[in-house]
Amino acid sequence: MRHDTQAFRARYRAGIHPRYNVWLHGGFVLLYGLGCLAFLGGTLENVQPLEWLVVPLTLALGNWGEYCIHKNLGHHKTRRGALFYKRHTGDHHSFFVSGEMAYDSARDWRVILFPAWLIVLYSLMLLPVWWLLSRVNGNLAGLFAMTLLAGYLAYEAFHACEHLPADHPVAALPWIRHMRRLHELHHRRDLMQTHNFNLIFPLTDWLKGTLYWEPPAQPADGTRMRHEVEIARAPEQVMAYACTATRWPEWHPSSLWVDGRDGPLPVGSRFEEEIEAGGRAGHLSWEVTEYVPGWRWCARARSREVELTLVYECEPTDSGARFVRTLEYRVAGLAMRLANRLLLRGRIERESALSLEQLKSMMERGRVADAAAPGSGGYGLAP
Repeated sequence: MRHDTQAFRARYRAGIHPRYNVWLHGGFVLLYGLGCLAFLGGTLENVQPLEWLVVPLTLALGNWGEYCIHKNLGHHKTRRGALFYKRHTGDHHSFFVSGEMAYDSARDWRVILFPAWLIVLYSLMLLPVWWLLSRVNGNLAGLFAMTLLAGYLAYEAFHACEHLPADHPVAALPWIRHMRRLHELHHRRDLMQTHNFNLIFPLTDWLKGTLYWEPPAQPADGTRMRHEVEIARAPEQVMAYACTATRWPEWHPSSLWVDGRDGPLPVGSRFEEEIEAGGRAGHLSWEVTEYVPGWRWCARARSREVELTLVYECEPTDSGARFVRTLEYRVAGLAMRLANRLLLRGRIERESALSLEQLKSMMERGRVADAAAPGSGGYGLAP
């Protein structure tokens, strides 16, 4: 997790009223919603088969409304939606980021659930619509209002499930697991304003062309390496240079040669690399899967023997930037897994640590400026 996200969580938790009780919050929303549903259900009389068609039509309408409100008010600041924008983009998307989607304690549900008063306001807004429709057909009015209220409760429930810890049994349910992944992708900073706005069923996302799917990274069979270093340069400079794959041989001892475009590589970029890692030579085909300038970059690679995920993260510090390099890899075959456990892992760990030392040295001594070529992405430094 980035340091500023940790700091935001600490500030947000400190601002929660000491008497706040998530069980009273969630319990009120549930009981009030069920009470409204019971009242509306009591108005139904001998519902005919054709009248039931209002349910799927209202579900589709509610799905479209969820999409529009989430996209246009939750992620675009407007005068009428300023409060919702602050609570959603300002609070919720700062509290939960891709890779850190689970709540830590019950009080964290304060930033997941809507304010308790909102369901009251929502029901009051439905009341005149229900009354007008009931002048035409009481069953249609009741089913229409019941479906929208049930959709509100379902939104709250699904959203809460999408922030459960990954090992929670509910999170393992197939549809919950699928929607959790879509919602996590929505929480990526490069996607949150453009993709995956539906939380229950991605119908409108699919119709609008804003549905985005990317499978989660495969587990690395226990081989995960994380190294960090403080560099006395701006985060934008550090990340721009580190994300220029053609410069990797300058600072990473395992990288022998890279064939690809110069400059920081955006999402979708592909490049080839010749390596000698842990004493073994090989060839890797890379694809960039995530890039937020000055903050985060992620790429995946594969060869006949190994699959890798490489993540660079950068955050500002008082002296410059903290650069974090995380490498996860999975080797194929029993012999390679044994070799990795006995020999390769230790060597690769040392090479990874050395790479960050050399990156720090190059950037702080100004050697990047000497090596920078025209059009290389603007990371040249003054000595």
